[in-house]
Amino acid sequence: MKKIIAFDCDSTLSAIEGVDELARLAGNDIFQLVENLTNQAMNGEVPVEEVFARRLDLIKPTRQQCADIGQMYLDQIEPTARETIASLQKTGWECLIISGGFAPCIEALALELGIKRVEAVPLHFEADGSYRGFDENYPTTRDGGKPEIIAKIKAELSPDLTIMVGDGVSDLETSPLVDHFIGYLGYVTREKVAANCMHSVKKLSETLTLTGSL
Repeated sequence: MKKIIAFDCDSTLSAIEGVDELARLAGNDIFQLVENLTNQAMNGEVPVEEVFARRLDLIKPTRQQCADIGQMYLDQIEPTARETIASLQKTGWECLIISGGFAPCIEALALELGIKRVEAVPLHFEADGSYRGFDENYPTTRDGGKPEIIAKIKAELSPDLTIMVGDGVSDLETSPLVDHFIGYLGYVTREKVAANCMHSVKKLSETLTLTGSL
C-alpha cells in the first residue's frame, strides 16, 4: 500500500514562522509589518498572493540569512518531530513537506528529518548572495497552491492514502483532496482550522495513533 503524509513546516514541524524571523533580521518596523501580513494570510483574512511579494520586497533576504533561519528551524524543531517522522517512515509512510515558506530555509530541517521531498518556494540570489527574487509561478505563493501540489503528487505517485498535517488555512484547503486532514494546534490555534479539521493534534506524535489505525 502506498501511503503519503505531508507536513506543513512553519508552526508545525518547527515552532517558528520562517518569514517572520527573516523579517525580524530586517528590523522591528519591518517585522511588525510582515508579521501582520503573515497572520492575515494564515487566518484566511486575505489571499496569500496579496501578501507574498509584499513581504519579500520588504525583507529582501540574503542567502546567509536563509541559512540562519534554517538553523532556527532546527533549534526550535517540534519536540516529537524526529521520533514521529522516523516511526512513520518505518511503517511505510512517505513523508513530505509542503510549505508556503522558502526552500533554502527549509532544506536543513528536511535533511535532519530524513524527508527527501520538499515542496516550498524557490528563492533566487545574486552571485554575492543578495536577494534577486522568487519563483512567482510556484503554487504556494497563492491561495489554492497546496491543493494544487497535492493533486500533482497524487497524479504522480497514485497513493492509496494521503494525509495533510498543518496549522493554517492554506493547509485546510487540501481537505477535499486528501483522505484525512489533521490540524496541528500545538503552537497556534487558528479558529477556522480548529473548527473545520477532520482531526486535530497538539503534538506530532499524536498523529501516530491516527495513522496506525488506517
